[in-house]
Amino acid sequence: MTLLALGINHKTAPVALRERVTFSPETLDQALVSLLQQPLVQGGVVLSTCNRTELYLSVEQQENFKESLVSWLCDYHHLRPDEVRQSLYWHLDDEAVSHLMRVASGLDSMVLGEPQILGQVKKAFADSQRGHSVSGELERLFQKSFSVAKRVRTETEIGSNAVSVAFAACTLARQIFESLADVTVLLVGAGETIELVARHLREHNVKQLMIANRTRERAQLLADEVGAEVIGLAELDGQLAKADIIISSTASTLPILGKGMVERAMKQRRNQPMLLVDIAVPRDIEPEVGKIPNAYLYTVDDLQAIIEKNLAQRQSAAVQAETIVEQECLDFMGWLRAQSAVETIRDYRSQADILRAEMERRALAALRLGADPELVIRDMAHRLTNRLIHAPTKSLQQAARDGDVERLQILRDSLGLD
Repeated sequence: MTLLALGINHKTAPVALRERVTFSPETLDQALVSLLQQPLVQGGVVLSTCNRTELYLSVEQQENFKESLVSWLCDYHHLRPDEVRQSLYWHLDDEAVSHLMRVASGLDSMVLGEPQILGQVKKAFADSQRGHSVSGELERLFQKSFSVAKRVRTETEIGSNAVSVAFAACTLARQIFESLADVTVLLVGAGETIELVARHLREHNVKQLMIANRTRERAQLLADEVGAEVIGLAELDGQLAKADIIISSTASTLPILGKGMVERAMKQRRNQPMLLVDIAVPRDIEPEVGKIPNAYLYTVDDLQAIIEKNLAQRQSAAVQAETIVEQECLDFMGWLRAQSAVETIRDYRSQADILRAEMERRALAALRLGADPELVIRDMAHRLTNRLIHAPTKSLQQAARDGDVERLQILRDSLGLD
């Protein structure tokens, strides 16, 4: 059995490519079913966020499995392998284990140490569990990764500062507008990232906050918390002109805001500047919007410069966190390797039990015939000892004849002779 991870993320590919390999919540169950139908796949978890798409699998050991997995990914998303091959990364066994632990701990995120990724990893695992697509080894790996992430949070300062894509979006808004107290902000979506943005903006006392979402009930819960007005997505065209800042993050597979809609809004605003921050993958705002005069469009990739300014204070904590991951990875791999010995140990114990039962039966039979108990015990001990040491003795002799010092030492260690 082999553990592996295949993925693409913000370090290896631009948003234009990443959005083409995302798995939407609506198609995730179908993707998992298709993935488990691939030859040799024993279990799988799909992690798909705005910054990464990763497949975590347990498979039967097989050479050239990478190519078949890449083919499946490309076929599923209607891509040519040459479009994504250079952007994919591939990890096996201990590297896959270490990678997942680093991802869950926020060490591989665009924003070092950001906490949202742990929730996303947990959700990906839960989604796979619901579809019964998680093998025992994968389940143990993900549970271990959750505990590692918790340990990193507890023992280091990796999450001591509020640094995230949501925080970076708000930082950008404050850089462009001198005071948020004079602006109206429209948030599109009501997911976790938008929740964080809304809370950041509330702390900066924005003049007016609007939330547009497909489901008004979900948006209303957030609006009640931050003092915002709720509108439906169908109302965007009529309400867009009121917004000085639009920050969008939905799970839509198609753009929510098109060039024509923004042009109409800018005309109503008489070309007063509008900041649009698209932190969704796939993108919520058509790229052509960025060509409209006085409409300033930024994507998640554009936020990188802002984010980098907040990384320095987390670097020393990251070193400590990496040490924790390394230790925990070794511990998990030790457990995983031990699983390969389970069947051998079971067979060895079964063999010993059969031998014990045989010796016991012979001894009891002799006692029933009136044999001297002391002689029976001595004979049973002698026979049992000879039978137990027979196979190890032959192996020791063979290793000695072959001059195999390493094997001889392993046998001595296994027999407790050193």
